[in-house]
Amino acid sequence: MALKATIYKAQLALSDMDRNIYADHSVTIARHPSEADERMMIRLLAFALNVPADDKNGNLEFAKDLWDVDEAALWHKDYTEQILHWIDVGQPDDKRLMKAAGRAGRVSVYSFASSTPVWWKNIETKLTRAANLVVWQIDAAESQALAKLAERSMQLQVTVQDGTVWMSTALGSVEITPRRLTAGE
Repeated sequence: MALKATIYKAQLALSDMDRNIYADHSVTIARHPSEADERMMIRLLAFALNVPADDKNGNLEFAKDLWDVDEAALWHKDYTEQILHWIDVGQPDDKRLMKAAGRAGRVSVYSFASSTPVWWKNIETKLTRAANLVVWQIDAAESQALAKLAERSMQLQVTVQDGTVWMSTALGSVEITPRRLTAGE
């Protein structure tokens, strides 16, 4: 018998001063049985950092990457189903990223394990043709602290200023400073 996803709901109050986006978002996340709180919360962080200011060109959605290898963790599709932005979390291989770079206008990766520098060193030169790829490193201690905020029903305050993100719930607050590893767009 296959295990089913666990549903998480989050109310995000976003104040992104870097992009001048101030909005509330209700999101539902289907957490795969093999997914840890840490990865799920990085997906929420990626959502907050990439949600568009309006829905004129479609919406940013959580996809089924752990169920379907042809999908991203999140993607922003326009109303014609064209992928505008493919977002992965973790340490995808170079073939997956090159395929995504060919399918989407932009590709972002949020890597959060302490092994990120080793992973990146091994694939960086294989991705030089992907000019639309941006890779971000989230410090492992920050992502682990973020995982401690995970609850089945969350009220998250997300503030972004000068490249630093503060995510807060009733359980506490975490400061996250994503570090860009690529020169991409």
